[in-house]
Amino acid sequence: MTMTTLNTFLITCCLSVLCLLPGYGQERRLIDEVTGTVGAEIILRSDIESQLAYMQAQRGSIPPNARCLILDNLLGQNLLLHQARIDSIVISDDEVEAQISARVDRILALMNNDYQQFEDYYGKTVSEIRGEFREPIQNQILIERMQNQVLSAITITPEEVRTFFNRVPKDSLPYFNSEVELAEIVYYPKVNETQKQQAYVQLSQIRKMITEDQRDFAEVASEYSDDLGSARLGGDLGWQKRGTFVPEFESVAYNLEPGEMSDIFESPFGYHFVQLLERRGNLLHTRHILIAPKIEQADLDLAVHVLDSVRMAITRDSTMTFEEAVKNFGDENSTSYNNGGRMLNPKSGNTFFEIGDLDHRLFFVIDTLQENQISSPIAYQDPTGKVYYQLVKLLSRSRPHKASLKTDYSRIREAALAEKKNEYLDEWIQDHIANTYIEIDPSFQKTCPNIDRWIQPNIDAPSTIKP
Repeated sequence: MTMTTLNTFLITCCLSVLCLLPGYGQERRLIDEVTGTVGAEIILRSDIESQLAYMQAQRGSIPPNARCLILDNLLGQNLLLHQARIDSIVISDDEVEAQISARVDRILALMNNDYQQFEDYYGKTVSEIRGEFREPIQNQILIERMQNQVLSAITITPEEVRTFFNRVPKDSLPYFNSEVELAEIVYYPKVNETQKQQAYVQLSQIRKMITEDQRDFAEVASEYSDDLGSARLGGDLGWQKRGTFVPEFESVAYNLEPGEMSDIFESPFGYHFVQLLERRGNLLHTRHILIAPKIEQADLDLAVHVLDSVRMAITRDSTMTFEEAVKNFGDENSTSYNNGGRMLNPKSGNTFFEIGDLDHRLFFVIDTLQENQISSPIAYQDPTGKVYYQLVKLLSRSRPHKASLKTDYSRIREAALAEKKNEYLDEWIQDHIANTYIEIDPSFQKTCPNIDRWIQPNIDAPSTIKP
């Protein structure tokens, strides 16, 4: 692994959700020495130890000079952050809140949305953790924005791609395993009207328990609500900003007065009623009770029939294309919906999947497909336990091969562009070091020769930073 490659890995590491988790930041309570200063930004020893712990968890083994490489990377990030403040780059509160929500939701998803498990593990409430995330996430967005601004004009020509490829010794060319490109249609079964009516009636009776029988809302929510995450908290959804909930929920909640309870309404999750507890500007504190209509076997059978008909319309009758079927029948919330059904590999961020990256059920489905063939419907469960079905189209399949411009141009172009951007960013950093106040713990100066470029004895006063 080259220095550039490792630095890229470290940037990815520090921007990942896990680097912001309290579990990886426990050293901060024990070690709080300032290791580096860039302008008005400081780097604590605990910042280095947190990223080191993350690297070890992800990779198992790390290079002997990992701390030095991490420090070099943190100095670069903080230089970008320092410059972002000088340039008065502005980010909105909504951007920060959206990022916080995405990270908290990701952690909760790993815990099956068990709020109690979350709080037991971290020893803090979800709201407290959200508060701790705010500053690092705000800084992360500023760093990304500044880096994007610096690199926005960098492009690459086909000739530069060929030059990059020809520089690689033939015996060092990467060997690509067999890979596939896939497209999908994700389809959720529709609940039948009988079950919807039963859910509505059940929720009506539950609402009467509160309004007429004077039962405690929290107690009833804990007993009956199908939203298990909030049911544990008596239906409490905490303080949330506009845009957090689905539109159907928000259109009701934002028209309530504090203490007021809504009528029953429908959302993609089922039937709810909501009570507004408090309001602070654009922030609402609400609680709700949800009853989700039950999917019956007949609904599942009908979903299979619908997708079989879609498959037939594409392959035999040619009355629609796969992309049209995605738009007409696919689930709008699936990541492939706006990509013509093309599936993205979460490991690589592109559309290529090595066989080992595939879910085992998907592997056996595509193993017998020819290119451009479409599978029969496949049943899955999403993280909430809902059953959905998937049609999968095999777009391409490659044999194991050495990289070549003919078969792997897009990948080689990505690598060449990444190298060019890294080189330009290194030059930008070098240009800005000379005009920035930088101070580094002497113990690191002695043991980390890779940070020599950061040592600036001619600068003896911090730069002025705009408020």
